[in-house]
Amino acid sequence: MKNLRFTIYDLRFEKLLNRLGFNRQSSIVNRKFILAALSIFLVGILALGAQIKLPEVPRKESKFTFARIYYDFPMTRFWPGSVGAANGPPWSHDWPRGEEHFMKIISEVTKLDVNPSGHIISFQNDDCFKYPIAYLCEVGYIQLSKEEARRMAEYLLRGGFLIVDDFRGPREANNFMNQMKQVFPNRTIEELPRSHPIWKSFYDISNLEIPPPPIYSRFDKPQYFGMSDDNGRLMMVINYNNDISEYWEWSDDPLKPIDDTNEAYKYGVNYVMYALTH
Repeated sequence: MKNLRFTIYDLRFEKLLNRLGFNRQSSIVNRKFILAALSIFLVGILALGAQIKLPEVPRKESKFTFARIYYDFPMTRFWPGSVGAANGPPWSHDWPRGEEHFMKIISEVTKLDVNPSGHIISFQNDDCFKYPIAYLCEVGYIQLSKEEARRMAEYLLRGGFLIVDDFRGPREANNFMNQMKQVFPNRTIEELPRSHPIWKSFYDISNLEIPPPPIYSRFDKPQYFGMSDDNGRLMMVINYNNDISEYWEWSDDPLKPIDDTNEAYKYGVNYVMYALTH
């Protein structure tokens, strides 16, 4: 089986080399050079999810930090763009401007002592337990390992709060639901009524609705779900068919709708204040 596997890889490289103009008559040196370059490229891709180290604004551990969860995703859905770009890794969309703008608002309206930007962390890292609130985006692409699922459950049951954002449609919803079944096989996700305390934890937004951003279809009806622990504490809020942080990211753009942006900030503020007081 091992020899067969290597033979298949050799054939794939052979086809790729032929497309690049290097056939069996090409020089051995050139062929070896191309093979080495391709190997380095593939190793680089595989290592992408192994460790994320990005330049971040210096932060103080004594101040509130808004954490963002990164996760690995299937190679078939590899995005070539940089972290934070629209064509970058799904978990990174709206980074870092979304966090930077949101922290300014949090600091101004609540007087919470915050770090000026967010921090990227993984459930594979013990440091995740240092951050009481975490943001998780584009869950239509998330693929949790068994260890990540176990540690996500531990994070939430130990008092952590998760803001799930930026996903839409049945396919992405089904993927997220399937992943959550790994995390909590016996817990349910339920739609949050407008009478839930989270809608009045700071602002009264019990009758407030934010349309999905322009990049979404206006036919996507936003819905808000949650999952609670055994004591009734909401452990996560789920923005389905909406992208709250998209409004945060572009809130300094004069061409963007200011009313929708202000409403999106109110949602974020309520999420944070609920999590910190429950």
